[in-house]
Amino acid sequence: MTSKNEETAEIAGRASPKGTRAFAEEARRAHRVAPDHFRSFGELELSSLGMGTYLGEMDESTDRAVEEAVVASLASGAVNVIDTAINYRHQRAERSVGRGLARAVREGKVQREQVFVSTKNGYLAPDSESGLSPRLYVQQELVGTGALSPSDIVGGSHAMSVPYLRDQLARSLNNLGLATVDLLYLHNAPEAQLVEVGRKVFVDRLRSAFEFFESARRKDRIVSYGLATWDALRKSRNEAGYLSLEEVVGIAREVAGADHGFRFVQFPFNTLMPEAFQLRNQLVSGERVPLLEAAHRLGVGTFSSVPLMQGELAGGSAHLPGLTSAQTALQFARSAPHHLAPLVGQKGAAHLRENLDVAAVPRLSNPEFLRLLDAA
Repeated sequence: MTSKNEETAEIAGRASPKGTRAFAEEARRAHRVAPDHFRSFGELELSSLGMGTYLGEMDESTDRAVEEAVVASLASGAVNVIDTAINYRHQRAERSVGRGLARAVREGKVQREQVFVSTKNGYLAPDSESGLSPRLYVQQELVGTGALSPSDIVGGSHAMSVPYLRDQLARSLNNLGLATVDLLYLHNAPEAQLVEVGRKVFVDRLRSAFEFFESARRKDRIVSYGLATWDALRKSRNEAGYLSLEEVVGIAREVAGADHGFRFVQFPFNTLMPEAFQLRNQLVSGERVPLLEAAHRLGVGTFSSVPLMQGELAGGSAHLPGLTSAQTALQFARSAPHHLAPLVGQKGAAHLRENLDVAAVPRLSNPEFLRLLDAA
């Protein structure tokens, strides 16, 4: 176990086609996963289960549990996608992921090039290990250093100005112990800002953020960027706060051309929140399509949050033969057409084994997926 006070050395590299392919091939060869468990995006091979790190107390026992879960998930061969955010557990989630990844690499369980790591910036993120209250941390470490202007804060909790995003990326990389992060999301930006500041101001801020992300790509600090959202991409077109994915991709193209780095979105998806598959709210080349189809047509990869609806579906009555309710919920999310992976929080040993066991089960066929959705 790595001490929480032990400095995590910076790990160079990024998820690579060769590395992720080797990870997937070894998992299949050892019969630890079903043949269709990994999905291709670009040239990467990504597991159809990802590890999320949102929930948990801000204490050392949770730190240890997350670190252990990262090591176990990577060693299992079932997961090579790890997702976190700087505000999760007030920076402790990123640090726990960093220690777990460093340990897995050091112990030879995985190579950096085999793992796809994403994090998120945007929310104000105090440091629970700083000894400062959240208010004092923001005032001293962010406003006091010039990283954040009070006028950039929206709703008391969110900012997307370039100086703030630059500061947060540096902190995230330090927390994770990485030279490069594979994916940096702008965290719930439309939900936090679109209605508050208006569409024109929001689009201007989004363009500036994308320009910064492109500069970070050129410096090899990030490989790609995206939007982690809650409901903006799933709303009806006439609802306040609705966001068009085609418009967002268009902004990225204006900033950086066809080789832009806007490559991923994240959103909730489960049997109780199926809009990404069902609701034809996105317009692509003049045709109304659901979010998952829109992302596919626009060359954008998709990850989903809350596959278990924060535990609600884990105790439900719906289950497929041979699977628990929680496994059924994961099976639904990972089987959606054009979808890369649900991100599931997993810390306890029993829940970890239960989730990872799903990787050995073939994904649902489209008719099976539709029947499960109809039943729900």
